[in-house]
Amino acid sequence: MANPYRELFKAPGSSAFVMAGMIARMPISMTGIGLITMLSQLQGGYGLAGAVAATFALATAFCAPQVSRLVDRFGQRRILPVSALIGGGALLLVLLCTRLQAPNWTLFLFAALAGCMPSMSAMVRARWTELYRGQPQLQTAYALESVLDEVCFIVGPPLSVGLCVVAFPEAGPLAALLMLAIGVTAFVLQRDTEPPVHPHEEHHQGSIIRSREIQWLVLLMVAMGTIVGVIDVVSVAFAQHQGQPAAASIVLSVYAIGSCLAGLAFGALRSKVPLPRLFLYGGVATAVTTLPLLLATNILGLSLAVFVAGLFFAPTLIVAMALVEQIVPPAKLTEGLTWLVTGLSIGVAIGAAGSGWLIDAFGARSGFWVAIGAGAVVLGSAVQSHRHLK
Repeated sequence: MANPYRELFKAPGSSAFVMAGMIARMPISMTGIGLITMLSQLQGGYGLAGAVAATFALATAFCAPQVSRLVDRFGQRRILPVSALIGGGALLLVLLCTRLQAPNWTLFLFAALAGCMPSMSAMVRARWTELYRGQPQLQTAYALESVLDEVCFIVGPPLSVGLCVVAFPEAGPLAALLMLAIGVTAFVLQRDTEPPVHPHEEHHQGSIIRSREIQWLVLLMVAMGTIVGVIDVVSVAFAQHQGQPAAASIVLSVYAIGSCLAGLAFGALRSKVPLPRLFLYGGVATAVTTLPLLLATNILGLSLAVFVAGLFFAPTLIVAMALVEQIVPPAKLTEGLTWLVTGLSIGVAIGAAGSGWLIDAFGARSGFWVAIGAGAVVLGSAVQSHRHLK
């Protein structure tokens, strides 16, 4: 049986843009945690560090879809260098202001401008879409990208923290900045695989977020991101409560491994089930698999629960991306993909903040109730999306 992932890379230039895109997307996972580690070391506290990192995250959530709208209108090679220059230059100024002990308001200003970094995962998916639009290979390509996103968020944060601690406080964000510059430069130089600029129809003016179908998909992504944020925070608190703080990394690795394996397996399938129905199945499964989290009483039980929960994360995300490709016109594709990635990021922040508050007030396991609530939102959004799309 032919390897579907090997078949993907028969397209000329595909290996090169995937590698460049992987390097260029690493800063998204490295910058926030790098800013927290850097500022906590140099300023001696987490209040300012967390606020600056949150400013960067919120600015990214706002700016990324706008950058992608410009990419759809003018092309990747014209917009991505400017976006990376603004975002990367602002991040460099954050590092300089930190080193020079500039007023705190400068950190917030430049952290907000650093949010202009482009959503590179959406840019890579746009190139895959142009190569395999309407073909079964597109699902496999989206599966690969989902797994690479997982790898990015597995490798990026510990790399950034490690550099800040072992080398010097600014090393993590500085490495992210260098990766952004190298990755984006290598990416835009590959013009043969760049998607063409599709003409905008008169009725397609304005943001794609006005579409009711996209709104339901984004809501579902926010809810799924919330589940991820909850698992990240509660796993750390749960492990500390069990007297095994190092075990948190095992729990998080198990969750990521479950999602990656399921994503790779799903991408290799050639299912004839319509995408809206697959999406409904994924939403139902994602909601149901949050319930075992409440039953975990030890590290092994929690690891099993998050492994099962992770099995349905990547497939649901893959189907959601494929639905965007069907729903939005080609002239809006990058923006549509970016809104889903943005929704996921917003959800992670909500899940981390909400579960953290519950943990402080009621104990480690209470944070899982946020995941249960998010699971209910996933279920409702999947049902509504199915009604709109079938």
